[in-house]
This record gives sequence, structure tokens and C-alpha cells, in this order.
Amino acid sequence: MRFVLWPNELDARLSRKYGRAVKKSVAVDSPGLEEVEDAVLSLGFKVVEKVPEKLNPRLSGLDEEFRTRGMLVVESPYGKGKTLKLIAEKIRELRARTRAKGKSRRKRR
Repeated sequence: MRFVLWPNELDARLSRKYGRAVKKSVAVDSPGLEEVEDAVLSLGFKVVEKVPEKLNPRLSGLDEEFRTRGMLVVESPYGKGKTLKLIAEKIRELRARTRAKGKSRRKRR
């Protein structure tokens, strides 16, 4: 399946009215386009198109701090809902791994 994916669909700071498409318990704070793309690729899904400057029309009424620019067209064997959930979980995993690496580096010095 192919569909458009916006980083704000995974953003825990936003309400569903402004485009969050997953449960708040699954969502992540301020996901960036690169972070979402890394998660998509590490899950083995295909990024068909990437438009970094695109803004989701639902975000036009929000303050700039909540506007996450970018859009991906993703090809996944799952539906959009399941794919978004998997991506959010992968972002959490990647963030935890990054934090763990940072802590272990500090200890070595």
C-alpha cells in the first residue's frame, strides 16, 4: 500500500483535530522528517517520495513551534494505521538507543 505520511500524524503534542493519527500513548514528541524517514527505512518500508518543505494544511492555524514541515510517500505492506504505530515504536527505540550511546560515551571519558 502507498500513502502520504506527515510527521505531525505521530506528534504527541497535537490533538487529533490537528492531525495526530495515533493514540497519544503511542505518539512521540516532535518527530522530525529525518527521524520518521530513518524509522521507515529501518522497518524495511520504501520511501517513494520526500518533500521536506511541504506543510500539512491542518497545521496552518497553529503556532510555528507546532508546525513540523515535510511529507513522505511511503510504501508498506500494512495499512496506514498499523504502519504509523510501527513507525512511532521504532522512533522510540531509535531515540532510546541514541540516548544510551550518549551516556556510554560520557562514562568512557
